[in-house]
Amino acid sequence: MANLKGLMKDTAIYGLSSIVGRFLNYLLVPLYTHYMPKASGDYGVSTNVYAYTALILVLLTFGMETTLFRFANDDRLTPEIGSKHSDTVFSTVMAVVGTLTVVFLLLVFGFIGPISNTLGYAAHPEYLQMMAAVVAMDALQAIPFSYLRYQKRAIRFASLKLLFIALNIGLNVFYFVVLGKTSVYYVFFINLLCTGFISLLFIPDLLKVHWHFDGQMLKRMLSYSWPILILGIAGILNQVADKILFPLVYPDQAQANVELGIYGSCVKIAMIMAMITQAFRYAYEPIVFAKSKDADKTEYYASAMKYFLIFTLLAFLCVVGWMPLLQYIIGEEYREGLGVVPIVMAAEIMMGVYFNLSFWYKLIDKTIYGAWFSLAGCLVLFAVNIIFIPKYGYWACAWGGVAGYGTAMVLSYMVGQKKNPIPYPMRSIAYYVALTVMLTLTMNYVPATYHFGSVVTLIFNSLCICCFVSYILQSDLPLSSLPIIGKYFRKK
Repeated sequence: MANLKGLMKDTAIYGLSSIVGRFLNYLLVPLYTHYMPKASGDYGVSTNVYAYTALILVLLTFGMETTLFRFANDDRLTPEIGSKHSDTVFSTVMAVVGTLTVVFLLLVFGFIGPISNTLGYAAHPEYLQMMAAVVAMDALQAIPFSYLRYQKRAIRFASLKLLFIALNIGLNVFYFVVLGKTSVYYVFFINLLCTGFISLLFIPDLLKVHWHFDGQMLKRMLSYSWPILILGIAGILNQVADKILFPLVYPDQAQANVELGIYGSCVKIAMIMAMITQAFRYAYEPIVFAKSKDADKTEYYASAMKYFLIFTLLAFLCVVGWMPLLQYIIGEEYREGLGVVPIVMAAEIMMGVYFNLSFWYKLIDKTIYGAWFSLAGCLVLFAVNIIFIPKYGYWACAWGGVAGYGTAMVLSYMVGQKKNPIPYPMRSIAYYVALTVMLTLTMNYVPATYHFGSVVTLIFNSLCICCFVSYILQSDLPLSSLPIIGKYFRKK
């Protein structure tokens, strides 16, 4: 229980940078959807370019974030290193990512003409140049950020993340509201400024590192990380392939960026689930590898999975129930796509479950399994998008995510229970899922059937959410076990 409380504490701190930061970033969604009209397609351009950068970031980091945790937590892999083991791991990882980043920048800036023509940005190659610089700095930052997580320096991690958010929001408000800019160019330019500033703040951390490159360690790292790279590519394609493919397969090219803008803005609401998953991952990943030597590790992993699902299902219900309020995050002309939000959130939950299930093959150094599972999910997602986008538009994007993540999740569970079984409480999990489905249907159909107004709908849906919370408190998380307030509910 002490370890779970530590996980909750770290998740809360990382969540401050992720959830609060993303919430503040939501302020940019109404800003962009107000100042960049739907008909311009600029928000669709932003959605498309950021999808490419997400994919490139995975390529440049080369699975080295997870590799860092694995090698830094197990000095048996490199017993000759001694007391500076973790710094050597960090140095070697940085050498890999730094080399890939330099090669990437040389290719982009050397062949910007053909690249911009191929991707449909011949008129604006500066978009791609700016975002290439951003993604290169993001890749270099990813390893120091991971090292902060390894060192359990959650406050430093969260401070830098929140500083980036504050700068980004401040500059966007200045350019769009004060100066009245309306072009997506300024979205990319501001991102470049903020990312560059945060990169400079890592200099003091890097100066404290005892730099030492180890060639023998690198060979073992590459053997471990390349399947993670395949896993990462497939995983990120599950998240962004729809936004990359949409302009390529949508029949009306002139309308493609407009439709993608609608989908991209509505997906921002669903990203609440992605924030929770990311915060959990930041806290959980280092603990999993450190916990791998303990006798009670399987019980711990099973409990972590259960509580992850409980709180993500609660977040799902809150978003669905409070949609009459949350819809105002995006501009009115973009709200026609709000129906995809629950579908995308369900896909994000499946992705989070898959992340939890992924540790069985990481801990036994069989990461190739993850590559196959993710590739299978990716192929399903590609098929759904390519076949159905021409007819159903962005609705196919939403359901493609469910199909892709669902495939990877099921395969990982089935194989994992044979190769490295973990006693997940499936009956309890099934009860929570069933209750979530029932309450979601209730919140969707009762207010619509009886024509509730917005205020009455919010009250009714909040009561439904309270039913879910009461079940949690009764079944798995009594008030007496909660931090801070728990002492007031314990029996004397």
